[in-house]
Amino acid sequence: MARKLRVEYPGAIYHVLNRGDRREAIFQDDSDRQLFLDTLAQACVKTGWQVHAYCLMNNHFHLVVETPGGNLVAGMKWFLGTHTIRFNRKRKLFGHLFSGRYKALIVDGNGGGYLRTVCEYVHLNPARAKLLRPEQPLRAYPWSSFGEYMKGPKQRERWLRVDRVFGEMGIDRDAARGRRRFGEWLEERRRQQEPEEWKAVRRGWFYGATELKERLLELMAGRTGKHHEGTEVWESSEQKAERIVQEELKRRKWSEQELSERRKTDRQKVVMARRLRRETVMTAEWIGRRLKMGTRHTVANSLKAPLSDSQD
Repeated sequence: MARKLRVEYPGAIYHVLNRGDRREAIFQDDSDRQLFLDTLAQACVKTGWQVHAYCLMNNHFHLVVETPGGNLVAGMKWFLGTHTIRFNRKRKLFGHLFSGRYKALIVDGNGGGYLRTVCEYVHLNPARAKLLRPEQPLRAYPWSSFGEYMKGPKQRERWLRVDRVFGEMGIDRDAARGRRRFGEWLEERRRQQEPEEWKAVRRGWFYGATELKERLLELMAGRTGKHHEGTEVWESSEQKAERIVQEELKRRKWSEQELSERRKTDRQKVVMARRLRRETVMTAEWIGRRLKMGTRHTVANSLKAPLSDSQD
């Protein structure tokens, strides 16, 4: 069955949504939600992502993420896979946590108010779902980035970026006055009828100006096929990983031939593999192939084992 093409390019912004498998809960308590955010923070370090908004509900999550490296697919593969492993280990479970493919709506971030509208939609989700009483402020819901927006820059998570949304609201400074204006606007918006533009946020693959949509359609031309996943290449992630490999080879004064001739579990290869796992989202299979370490199982076992001088 053909699948929707993931359009990736440097600087792309997406509204990402995914639900629990069979629409079941993906969070059992607040510690699960914190685990999700901790893993998201790691994903941002690895990929360079910038988060503009998030909201964690009971059986789904919303995420508005900007990808300077054009690496949504690779990043989401690592993020969702890693969180599922950690969740299952913590809960002593196994199997899928999330349903099928996540939704990723491309959002025009060129200042036309589209990003603001999508983040507004995300931040008002708890109110729409009636998780807040009418007299409770939006800030009373702790698992949304709205509360982070209301904090000062030093108290806010580093991976959360607020300036783009503030800019689309005409707030030119991340100061107390501007944050108060942001909060008042969202509370007022909460009391109004649902805007027509939210229909476009819920449906389709793109939300923005016609000019950008036409450019993206040109980008997509000729890339579709019987199985679209075959086009979801990891160019930017592989480029970063390859740069790291070349740095490590140069540091050791190794040639590609010497890399091939050394043992699969060579200590220095393991050091290189650890850096790749720490700083990129490349799989153990890719690392094993690139560093001539054998199968992904060999790589995984080498990464788990303590480094020793005998690994040469």
